[in-house]
Amino acid sequence: MVRAAVVLSAREVFSQSQLSRWLTCSCVAIVFLLIIPGAISAQQKNPFAGDAKAAKLGESQFRINCAFCHGLGARGGGRGPDLTGAQKKHGSTDEELYHTINEGVPGTAMPANGTTGQGVGMTAEEVWEVITYIRSVEKKTVVTGNAAKGGALFHGAAGCAMCHIVNGKGGRLGPELSSIGEARSADSLVESVRNPNRRLAWGLIESTKEFPQEYLSVNVQTADGQKFSGVVLNEDNFSLQMMDVREQIHLFEKDKLKACEISRESRMPAYDSKTLSDSEVQDIIAYLVSVSAK
Repeated sequence: MVRAAVVLSAREVFSQSQLSRWLTCSCVAIVFLLIIPGAISAQQKNPFAGDAKAAKLGESQFRINCAFCHGLGARGGGRGPDLTGAQKKHGSTDEELYHTINEGVPGTAMPANGTTGQGVGMTAEEVWEVITYIRSVEKKTVVTGNAAKGGALFHGAAGCAMCHIVNGKGGRLGPELSSIGEARSADSLVESVRNPNRRLAWGLIESTKEFPQEYLSVNVQTADGQKFSGVVLNEDNFSLQMMDVREQIHLFEKDKLKACEISRESRMPAYDSKTLSDSEVQDIIAYLVSVSAK
């Protein structure tokens, strides 16, 4: 009986010790859970909102880490969309922008922060500074055109659909425009209509790939005298792949060509005010914006 009492007493002591440790851990866990949501909430809010000094620091970080794809001034490059519009494709709030910059967008060219050789990666504070900079260059997009009229022009008299695909319909000589209304600002789209060569004429394009290569124009003459005109799809030191104006794809060995001329002259015609009035251009842009919003 004495031994049983001693064993029972030891078990009670052990149980009390376990209970004490369990209660201590539980209390720590409860305190942890109470504190962490506050920290997360604080992180979801930009601590530098409206701070001009932080925006200036953010501009420097943007140039190092983001301008390669999104262009100087965040107006868009060949790889990344224009960020000066209030609406962003992958989220427009500060919290969503932080998430996009820090974690990237799977399935797109947008990498997670610091995972590429471009730039040096950013701290949480620097990401917030970049967001502050983006906010400082945002412009309110005012679309004044009539989307219905713009759609009729795009697929009709203006001839845009002959070279551009929208929602699976159209030609392939030019870039697809299904989401261009949210990727580029209205001013940038007007410029592309009025002066399509300008983006192809930006400096440092070979080293930075500021625009997709397939927008370049090419004229080829084979050894037997056949001539082909179109756009570049792929090119290296030895070969050229192109799409001609009939959307036929050709692969040539350069040393077997009689002539090969590649230029930064866009195959898209410059639509002056006599060809398309300002109101008609605005109608087309309104159409593209409405398509992107769907």
